[in-house]
Amino acid sequence: MTRTRTGVWFVGARGNVAATAITGARGIARGTIDDTGMVTAREPCTRLNLPPVDGFVFAGHDIAERPLLHTATDLADSGIVDRATLEAVADDLRGIDERVETGTARNCGSAVSLADGDTLDGVDGDRGVSEVVEQIRADYAAFLEEHDVDRLVVVNLASSEPPVRDPERYDTLDAFESALEADDADLPASSLYAYAALVDGHPYVNFTPSTGSELGGLRELADRENVPHVGRDAKTGETLLKTALGPMFAGRNLRVMSWDGFNILGNGDGKVLDDDENKAGKLQSKGGVLSEVLGDDAHNRVRIDYTPSLGDWKTAWDHVHFEGFMNTKMTLQFTWQGADSALAAPLVLDLVRLVAYADERGEGGTQTHLASFFKEPMDVDEHDLSRQFAMLESYVEAHRDAEAEPAGAVRTDGSGGDEGAVGVDAEANADTDANAEAER
Repeated sequence: MTRTRTGVWFVGARGNVAATAITGARGIARGTIDDTGMVTAREPCTRLNLPPVDGFVFAGHDIAERPLLHTATDLADSGIVDRATLEAVADDLRGIDERVETGTARNCGSAVSLADGDTLDGVDGDRGVSEVVEQIRADYAAFLEEHDVDRLVVVNLASSEPPVRDPERYDTLDAFESALEADDADLPASSLYAYAALVDGHPYVNFTPSTGSELGGLRELADRENVPHVGRDAKTGETLLKTALGPMFAGRNLRVMSWDGFNILGNGDGKVLDDDENKAGKLQSKGGVLSEVLGDDAHNRVRIDYTPSLGDWKTAWDHVHFEGFMNTKMTLQFTWQGADSALAAPLVLDLVRLVAYADERGEGGTQTHLASFFKEPMDVDEHDLSRQFAMLESYVEAHRDAEAEPAGAVRTDGSGGDEGAVGVDAEANADTDANAEAER
């Protein structure tokens, strides 16, 4: 198989999910961990010739200055990142951290107080929106110029933003670009990153509930430039179960009267979601799936509370009150406890592989076959998880005849396919710091 190198640009590159994804990808390349949790590592996706994870070259934006290695170390202390893997990839993380540029916090909400240094927004936010976008584009371009990668995929992993007020104002590309020039104060960071990616032909993945490329003007841009984009709000825990169990009740004609979910979590995302303004988008995406599956008659409520001591671990307790034959009232209760970043990180790697694959084949626009990854999949009204999986399977089946060789499965033997596999980031980072020499 021809070796490919894919640039991966994380917005929120020093956060927990990004740190877990990067550490895991480098661990796969070095053979210290396997590919458990990755959808693309099993049938049917292994039939596709996807770009290899050991060919990912990472960089990104963040508004925090805390080193990537420190974040990964905290995750290892919490039992999330494998300790042996952390030791094996520590120099990789140091080198990658030097490729993290200063980001923007524009319209991220008052709860986002993670910045401990300057941001792209200037002193007191006095830098214009168009200036911020041009700097983001310049950062993408500089990375591409310096590193030998086949394409760049931009993934939004930043904390949830408040919803955009009156998004219809940006329903056309002309309207969006006019808003840029007019220094529109309502444009959020996620959409600025998305525009900067799409206008230069880089695929964009919105892993968060934030607006991202959802705006009509950005959809128009993606279609015009024939660039893949997908989102919103990855489905990793409680909502994943809802989209599996909800259709079960509907299929058996059991009437759900109420479904209440109570969530507690720590970490930075939990702290941000403790703010009502930032929480609004998350509650909408978590609660909306049941309305689509069960209808609007069922009482459907979701709570999210911040519990600092939990760190990256989250717990969801759900109470389902349903009615069966002869109006018999019954209940289902379940508890989901998981490590937020360990659930999310493999899906991030999956999405990079799948949108890079689509981009290589000129399949731009919304990637509807990836609906199973998201709570609010763009342009998809289907929320039944099994039917969403079927959409991905149909996509794979449609591409089987076009594949000239076996699928590009994730390598887990540490060989990386050639001598550069475990040192791929060292090659890309060789000119930045002596620390990267250890990656060779």
